[in-house]
Amino acid sequence: MEYSTGIMGRVFIVKFEHEEDVLLKIEELAKKEHIKFATIVLLGALQSADIVSGPIAPVIPPEPHWKTITGVSETVGFGNIILRTDGSIKSHIHVNFGNKNEVLTGCLRKNGKVFITIEAVITEIITKVNRRIDPVTGIETLKF
Repeated sequence: MEYSTGIMGRVFIVKFEHEEDVLLKIEELAKKEHIKFATIVLLGALQSADIVSGPIAPVIPPEPHWKTITGVSETVGFGNIILRTDGSIKSHIHVNFGNKNEVLTGCLRKNGKVFITIEAVITEIITKVNRRIDPVTGIETLKF
């Protein structure tokens, strides 16, 4: 186990608008506000999204199981926004989708298109943690 400490920074209350791509807008906000590390909580609805709902098989490196969500789903999510070692922004957000009697959980990876609105609270944490590719697993992990 590795860990780091940090202190609370700014708190952003965000409203994402109908048909915006929530991931692109998170990245835009993080760049504009120079956010290096933050947690994010999302609440609202998405009308489409591409997610990863686990690996295809339990092997390392994992091959992601992609799923496209279509149709409006009530959505809650939690994740983080972290600066990569190359200076770009990476959000890692796990989201639950609910539509009528169907529920699905996955990692929101692309095309998170908002239906009416998504509300978010983004809490900045001042720390020296960032992301890098782990050479063993091939996935982005925390770098302390």
